[in-house]
Amino acid sequence: MSHDSFRWTPFRWTGLICGLALLLFMGISCANIASQATPHATDLRIYDDALATDWVEDWSWDSTIDLAATNIIHSGSAAIATTYNAGWAGLSLRTATPIATGGYNAVAFWVYGNGAPLSLYTQSSDDGAAGTAYALTPPAGAWTEVTVSLTELGSPPQIARINWQNESPDPQSVYYLDEIRLIANAAPPPSSSPSPSPDITLHVDVAAARKPISPYIYGMNEYSMSGDVVALMEELAIPVRRWGGNATSRYNWQTDISNHASDWFFGNVKQSDATDLPDDSAVNRFIDQNRQAGTYSFLVLPMSGYVSNDNGLACGFSVQKYGPQQATAASDSRPDCGNGKYADGSYITGNNPLETSIAIDPNFVADWVSYLVGRYGRADAGGIRFYNPDNEPDLWFETHRDVRPIGYTYDEIRDLTYQYAAAIKAVDPSAAILGPVVHGWTYYWHSPYDGQRQDWADPDDRNAHGGTPFIAWYLQQMAAYEADHGVRILDYLDMHYYPQANGVALGDAGDAATQARRLRSTRSLWDPTYVDESWIPDAGPAGGIVQLIPRMRDWVAQNYPGTKLAIGEYNWGGLEHINGALAQADVLGIFGREGVDLATMWQPPQLNQPAAFAFRIYRNYDGAGSQFGDTSVAATSSDQARLSLYAAQRSSDGALTLVIINKGDSDLSAQLTLANFTASAPAQLYRYSDANLTAIVHGAEQPITTGIISATYPTNSITLLVIPQGTQALNAGVHLPLMRR
Repeated sequence: MSHDSFRWTPFRWTGLICGLALLLFMGISCANIASQATPHATDLRIYDDALATDWVEDWSWDSTIDLAATNIIHSGSAAIATTYNAGWAGLSLRTATPIATGGYNAVAFWVYGNGAPLSLYTQSSDDGAAGTAYALTPPAGAWTEVTVSLTELGSPPQIARINWQNESPDPQSVYYLDEIRLIANAAPPPSSSPSPSPDITLHVDVAAARKPISPYIYGMNEYSMSGDVVALMEELAIPVRRWGGNATSRYNWQTDISNHASDWFFGNVKQSDATDLPDDSAVNRFIDQNRQAGTYSFLVLPMSGYVSNDNGLACGFSVQKYGPQQATAASDSRPDCGNGKYADGSYITGNNPLETSIAIDPNFVADWVSYLVGRYGRADAGGIRFYNPDNEPDLWFETHRDVRPIGYTYDEIRDLTYQYAAAIKAVDPSAAILGPVVHGWTYYWHSPYDGQRQDWADPDDRNAHGGTPFIAWYLQQMAAYEADHGVRILDYLDMHYYPQANGVALGDAGDAATQARRLRSTRSLWDPTYVDESWIPDAGPAGGIVQLIPRMRDWVAQNYPGTKLAIGEYNWGGLEHINGALAQADVLGIFGREGVDLATMWQPPQLNQPAAFAFRIYRNYDGAGSQFGDTSVAATSSDQARLSLYAAQRSSDGALTLVIINKGDSDLSAQLTLANFTASAPAQLYRYSDANLTAIVHGAEQPITTGIISATYPTNSITLLVIPQGTQALNAGVHLPLMRR
């Protein structure tokens, strides 16, 4: 079920959240960014340097208001400065003579936000019932033009009051409003018959919220040696590929042997048929494949203090030595390899780590990086671009319990990172390091030490660090290292994320309920109103509001500014089904809009699975290498839950590219308006849908009439519109080139 809901405040019903696309990115929830740079001559001005005649603000409550603020203005000589002194406070502008709305279609204004949530609504009389309210969270520190249609405000027959209310139980710092007006109806174009109203309205403003989209968000985590992997990387223009996962944590680059940990009976496995080590090792073949495809390599390096020894058949829990166990690798012709659990489920303890592994120190890693630099060059000369100091240390007490049976503390993870990351940087200062590579939600907040002991109510280790969430504390420690040594040993905050809603991640598409849940769960990446549909709401922190990317951004801003954001593993499942393709396309759009810097999908789709076409939409939609834009711009949908919209301008030719995903259960008509962009030709249309799961179909061109595209989007479809740039459109994109070899 959806978790959007109404809530009762002391003044009115609020919280109708319907336009979720920009709530965190631009901060605007249901309001449309204005499509008109200047109002019509017959627009009604309410505030322009001063309130218009008959308008007053003396019906505001719990607020401090300056109608002639001059320190921050949008135009003219003054703006309205409003400070909310209490939760649910309000700015209310009132006219003594209510205005009939028949000649107007929208309320428009400029707002200089403080990053806090507001709602906008009207009243038809002094004490009249509140109209429909819309939520908006204007971005802090920038002027944003906002237009809300009167239809979206409940189609009031007249307006006596316009209200901006604090949508928080706490006071708010000052924000500013300027150029408040009612937008007059424009003369409709001649028509022989009335046009039906669209189901949904879409709006794109090419001048607003411009930010670069990193190409590295389209990465994958796959270290199969099959030929299809190279074909997949080449066809989808995959920019980065990660050698990661539990089986890479104890990879020995000298022997080409790794231990597959709890994934496969703690057994050592020779990773290839290499005979000339280390030159023809599995990891070098992986790197060579990437170079062939023009893809950067991203490697996990060991940090636990152990790597596999030279016995490719050794096991962590030998049945012969430790006795009968719950399960063995007999089906893999290794019946002596047990799962480390007795028949009653209790763990075997006291085993000898050296039966499978050798002890290492940072010199082992430094030697490996030196070898890689010698073979492939430094990162800034085409060598290995990205490194993880190991993988998911928060789970070692489970995944690698044959060598690390005790969960690590905050300090232990920090100290290991200091040693091993510094060793990497000493050899290749140009390489990027991504950490702490934690697995998921619980360990964003707690240490493995507390987690292993299920010490949630009174966590000893977290309490010993002032109650600070682990990720925030880790960033503080990395900042302290740079302050002390003059070297940044953490370039990206890397947190793995798998949606925890039942049936969503890693599995097949599932039943209709699972599919609907999968499409809703992408909101956990950004939406501050979405309560996770899993165990997370009962787990303590944040009341079930994951809001992953803004949370990462806030932790970085507060604790180690300048650190980039990475999601080194994620998977939304359903790769074999159109449902998984819709979710994956939504995820990639969110990554670009929200400013993620790198992401690599765990267990990516096969070349011709539906989810691969989600990547094609962004990376090679026409089969000739054409791609989605590299500068994200403002895009809003009046119903992002059903019709998601993402927009970007392409720096190579200035074209505007729009991805529109119909996640609803029916075809949806939409009117899409463009602001600050002049098209030179109709929009080109490319579509992937369940009508044809084997190809992206190049459809008929879409006409653009006075900056509007009216179209119908089929259910279960991903539509890409490519709009060529005219001579007057903006062309200020920021391009992050991908090095191709």
